[in-house]
Amino acid sequence: MSCEDEYESLPPTATVWVHLAAGAVAGVAEHCVMFPLDSVKTRLQSLCPCPETACKTPVHGVASIIKREGWLRPLRGVNAIAAGSMPAHALYFSVYEKTKQVLTGNTVGHGNTLAYGVSGIVATMCHDLVMNPAEVVKQRMQMMYSPYGSSVECARCIYKVEGVSAFYRSYSTQLIMNVPFQAVHFMGYEFWQHFLNPEHKYDPTSHLISGGMAGGLAAAVTTPLDCVKTVLNTQQTPEIQCRSVLLKATSSYRGITEAVVSIYNHRGMAGFTAGIQARVLYQVPATALSWSVYEFFKFLLSSKGDAVALV
Repeated sequence: MSCEDEYESLPPTATVWVHLAAGAVAGVAEHCVMFPLDSVKTRLQSLCPCPETACKTPVHGVASIIKREGWLRPLRGVNAIAAGSMPAHALYFSVYEKTKQVLTGNTVGHGNTLAYGVSGIVATMCHDLVMNPAEVVKQRMQMMYSPYGSSVECARCIYKVEGVSAFYRSYSTQLIMNVPFQAVHFMGYEFWQHFLNPEHKYDPTSHLISGGMAGGLAAAVTTPLDCVKTVLNTQQTPEIQCRSVLLKATSSYRGITEAVVSIYNHRGMAGFTAGIQARVLYQVPATALSWSVYEFFKFLLSSKGDAVALV
């Protein structure tokens, strides 16, 4: 059997740890490399006023944050998302591969597009259970007037004052957003792989292009829901006393409907596309890198496993 055949037959022959390891590395690569753009996106989508709204491009937004708040400010919260993305993406890719195997019978082809989408949805539901708390901490840290000294302090304060429910306040929105996002993402990836890599072998260029195109499309389509999620994640109760720091927040939203109404009242329909440029610019290289890293480590680890088995 050729190396390409071994790679394509990975799901039934490789152990789960291959997908876990490859997914964990891919998750860190996806979320951390383009993190400064994500910080700009969070500020643009929150209802708190910030100077970044006057910036022409997301890159100018990053420069604005650095100029006013220092070089490290655009990276605040990156450790929280890195810690959350490793187990979340390990579970994410593992569930995707195994679900895809069950639904397709380990066959490849254009006719399996729906199966790829369903696999992505199942993987997303598992992923978000782990990732949502990390997203809440990350976005609280990214805010302009965030008073927290570290992600650990932020998580502790949220739990102490608002309870565990605060970490999952946006979970339903996250799912509503991520289900179509990942369905479009995975179907798009497999669709472009069908044309760019019809033999379904390890091909870095096709993985990079397919991942970027799929991620960019999915990001653009789901930006309105991402705006709602950001508003829910960045809200805080009117007065929160934590480590002698008094936080004064605006409104408190109990669910999706209230967040939607508030966004519309503050910014109109344009409020639901806030940060779309930053979100797409973040997702294109992030998902391209994520798929590239995942496919590389999947290929590398499976090849090593086969070599050990032969010995």
